[in-house]
Amino acid sequence: MGLLDAVFGRRKPVGPNLDSLFAVPSAAITVQAALDFTPTGRAAVAFRAPEGRAFAEIEADVRALLDADAGPPVDIAEDRFGYDWVVLATDPVDVVTAVTDAHAVNVSLVEAGFGPQLLCSLVSFRGPDDQQLALVYLFKAGTFYPFAPTQGSDEQRNNVLEIQVRDLLEGELPMEKNLGRWFAVWNAPGL
Repeated sequence: MGLLDAVFGRRKPVGPNLDSLFAVPSAAITVQAALDFTPTGRAAVAFRAPEGRAFAEIEADVRALLDADAGPPVDIAEDRFGYDWVVLATDPVDVVTAVTDAHAVNVSLVEAGFGPQLLCSLVSFRGPDDQQLALVYLFKAGTFYPFAPTQGSDEQRNNVLEIQVRDLLEGELPMEKNLGRWFAVWNAPGL
């Protein structure tokens, strides 16, 4: 950071710390104990897929990496906004494995030079009355936020639940302070 940045109050962006994902299993215990939301064993990584052979090779490498140890099935899906999602599902439900595999996907993409295309990762939960909840990791900011779509409504969020989860996990995960960055991941594969 330069002198002018200090004078004008600009800060250097934090950036990703993918190891933060490993705090999610502990946070899952907190969410389950306090709010009765249980992990679904599903995780997903969203990115903007570049065209060409290089990406096809990294996709094959990611599948091979996760299949090498008889890991969870891997699915690649596209959302309505044009982002691709690597969706991981464990059976039986195992949040530790889901997080470890999501971390491996992120690292593989970064090491292959696709870090700028990474958008977010999420780990999903279900609660009372089948309420959905996801802990979303923003790759570029290195922070988490909760996303809770309202059941049975057209693209509305349960903001009260999201704030509850943020307050509950503030000491366990680096939570995104800017609510404007809590973007909706409507119908995200893996949710």
